[in-house]
Amino acid sequence: MSTPLIAHLRKQIAVEAKDEAEILSFFQQRSYRKKESLLIPDTKCKFHFFVQKGCLRMFFLNEKGVEQTVQFAIENWWITDYLAFDRQANSGFGIQAVEASDVLQIEYSNQEKLFKKFPSFERYFRIIYQRAYSASQLRTKYLYELSREQFYHHFNDHFPEFTSRIPQHLLASYLNMTPEYLSEIKKKSVT
Repeated sequence: MSTPLIAHLRKQIAVEAKDEAEILSFFQQRSYRKKESLLIPDTKCKFHFFVQKGCLRMFFLNEKGVEQTVQFAIENWWITDYLAFDRQANSGFGIQAVEASDVLQIEYSNQEKLFKKFPSFERYFRIIYQRAYSASQLRTKYLYELSREQFYHHFNDHFPEFTSRIPQHLLASYLNMTPEYLSEIKKKSVT
């Protein structure tokens, strides 16, 4: 019965075959169409999402009402507004499917029950949260430290699986530049 989630779990913690079905019972499987919202800004953040197939993005609306992308998630990545999820509060972010996506989503109460039933999940999610926080710190550092051109090349070199799948306007939003400027950078790279 192994699924992408079970395979991913086994990279960090021991999961016995007899427990797989019970572990998966804490999750809901959902499919989302391209551009469909998983989380709408200013609504309660109910779920933590594991991407089985597809690509999601998290964004907020800036002071001009323009969407600013802050995170992407592809296969075997987790995504949520961690603060709002933890507090079961309204989110300042939205989460949207960039591609048609299949996810496993877990409600906060079910995640807490999962931790009690399978204590090793505390360790697993600690690792996931540490990685998410580290990625956020590095992104902030790169926004300040690197030129926009350097930031694009760094991202492209380290995450080509994203740059090949993400529409240019969303990638530009994530890199904090206009799509036109990103196009110029790409043209310079080819020549």
